Amino acid sequence: MDQTTAFIDPYGNNEQAISQLVHRVVDLVISETAKASERQPLPHMKGLWRPTQMPQEPVPLETIFDNLKVLIHHAMNPAHPGYMGHMDPPPATFSILGDIVASVLNNNMLCFEMAPSFTVLEKTLLKQFAKTFGMSDEAGGIMVSGGSLSNLAVISLARNVRFSTHKGGLAMLNRPPVLFASTAAHTSIHKAAMLLGLGIDAVINIPTDKNGRMDVIELERQVLLSKEQGKIPFCVVCTAGTTITGMIDPIGPIHAIAKAHDLWMHVDAVYGGALIFSEKHRHLLNGIEMADSIAFNPQKWLCVTKTCAMFLIKDISLLERAFRIPAPYMSDHDEGPNLGEISIQGTRYPDILKLWLSLQYFGIKGWSQLVDTGMMLKEFFLEEIHKRPFLELSCKPDVNVICFRIKAEGLTTAELNEKNKAMQQHLLKESMFLSLPDLHGQTWLKVVLINPNVTKTVINKLFASIDKFIEGVPV
Repeated sequence: MDQTTAFIDPYGNNEQAISQLVHRVVDLVISETAKASERQPLPHMKGLWRPTQMPQEPVPLETIFDNLKVLIHHAMNPAHPGYMGHMDPPPATFSILGDIVASVLNNNMLCFEMAPSFTVLEKTLLKQFAKTFGMSDEAGGIMVSGGSLSNLAVISLARNVRFSTHKGGLAMLNRPPVLFASTAAHTSIHKAAMLLGLGIDAVINIPTDKNGRMDVIELERQVLLSKEQGKIPFCVVCTAGTTITGMIDPIGPIHAIAKAHDLWMHVDAVYGGALIFSEKHRHLLNGIEMADSIAFNPQKWLCVTKTCAMFLIKDISLLERAFRIPAPYMSDHDEGPNLGEISIQGTRYPDILKLWLSLQYFGIKGWSQLVDTGMMLKEFFLEEIHKRPFLELSCKPDVNVICFRIKAEGLTTAELNEKNKAMQQHLLKESMFLSLPDLHGQTWLKVVLINPNVTKTVINKLFASIDKFIEGVPV
């Protein structure tokens, strides 16, 4: 270990040595990312490099850099223009810089005194996000490490508010509580129910209609049925941007049912929440302002580095009344309760910095452009599908997540699944990555158009490759 660069000396004695080391790492990452189009969107999954053992002695610097370069080459490559398979865009530059600053400062969002400026920034900016979604001045939010934790925190809060289980727990209930989500909802809803002691079966799965949105007639029927069966409905989860088909549940009608039956309404807008920044498309989220809570991930459509996620609460004081666990090692202050006391996480990285820096750089107009471009590319992509009678859509998506496949008469489901898998492999050979979700027991191809390096030219190349596959032209 080189003692001169192990830590940044607060007296400035190793400033030059640290600067050289940091520049070398940054130069490597920028150089490799600037050549991202020369590598495949996905690496070969076989033969990935693995460390042989934990080193007893410091590893030579050159070896460290050699191994780092190998890891970069074996990593997922979302900067490649052909990377369209998942909700993982290349990160915006200022969010990368925010990560660097936050890592150097190493503040802890556990409490105010461990992260004073970032605590104020998080509380202030998330109130502004809540207002953007149409919530009142009583609203606010918390940053978390991913949408799954957002959904877990919110369902925990909804349970505590509805049943006063903050102290006594579920043992005090004499009837089983249940919540409702569509069959297209994210699996984190079921995982939250499992972790909270409700059990996976406590999530009543509501079928979707022919367009892939929650069937509100069936929702109301299931709410009434659960009451007849002696269960206690307490929450309904509305999805704004389903993971596979890109649909938005009917928010307004779901809210009407939730209000009629005294249900907490949570909107999982982890993906589709970005629409709120587009004047042209925000109407797709009409009614979201009535939600009791919203989950949203800027790490997706807004291209902020992972992790960057939040949940927003219509009445932020509920977190203090029905979720807070005071910690004797945290000092009170005028800024209200420490965020670690009202969050599902204690120690947290200051993700708020990279979010704020990205917003400063792009502004609302820049974020709107990201959203509008994705929606424009969606329409262009759909037009290309409609030109090809050998392709079919699962449904016309609300957002820029498109699920489609080859259709062929006379093939069994298994044969058709294999044909679509073969087409995905064909596309990979031409540096185009689409994912292969399972939908209703059938294999589909999914494209997510949030990569800012994807253009109409790239999409044309993709469809030319699809045509080659159909015509049996070898790669």
